[in-house]
Amino acid sequence: MAKKKAFVLRLDPDMLERVERWAADEFRSMNGQLEWIINRALKQAGRGKKPGKNQ
Repeated sequence: MAKKKAFVLRLDPDMLERVERWAADEFRSMNGQLEWIINRALKQAGRGKKPGKNQ
């Protein structure tokens, strides 16, 4: 499994609540949901992982 780095993230309480509900609807943890959202955004922006690269 890839090593993960922890960091602090500050969110508006309303936004946090909406993401928590979304995560629960998708049967994901809050952390898993945020990773999924970020990965999707990176792919949509053409900044996803390159094949063979460990980013």
